[in-house]
Amino acid sequence: MRASVLGAISVVVLALPLVGCKRDPYVSTSSVVTSGQWKIDRISDRVAGAPISSASVSAMASHAGELFPQDSYMHLSCFINSPVINFKFARKVGSERNSFLGYRFDENPGHETNARFVASASTVIIEDDKEVAEFIRELATAKVLYIRIRSFNAGRTTAEYKVDGASAAIAAAYATCPVKPLPPPQRVATQSPSKRR
Repeated sequence: MRASVLGAISVVVLALPLVGCKRDPYVSTSSVVTSGQWKIDRISDRVAGAPISSASVSAMASHAGELFPQDSYMHLSCFINSPVINFKFARKVGSERNSFLGYRFDENPGHETNARFVASASTVIIEDDKEVAEFIRELATAKVLYIRIRSFNAGRTTAEYKVDGASAAIAAAYATCPVKPLPPPQRVATQSPSKRR
């Protein structure tokens, strides 16, 4: 009895320094608002003295080597003043040398990307300005995003994200690093029929 009382007192004494402590908003999710399935996190960077935001949406990802789907997340954010899109998975989904990310919005034509595989190849990043702009242009009005990853050494991975409400997520996530617009399509000059040889 005495030992259990002493144990309870010890727990209380050890916990006292933690009373009143709270996590810094920069690393917590206390400032999250929603738009459709999106979670938009608005916080202030105390170092830079500026507001920053990011937006994410989750989906269950299927993998050729797993019996059951696992959580995955798509994030829109600024990284070193540049807009990026990243996908996070619970397991390795590829490698830098022999893996490819493709995606398709709704019934639009699909795209292959030059995405980078990082963090033990469980995170995939789209960071090329042109690819980010193309992705975001279609995302703004889409309802569903389907992605698939092909990898020689990590098998196949797929996920389908419900992306309704993306326009608010895009505006918040890229408020401090706007996405560069795609250049207008180049017209190829052709000779008139009379001048052709």
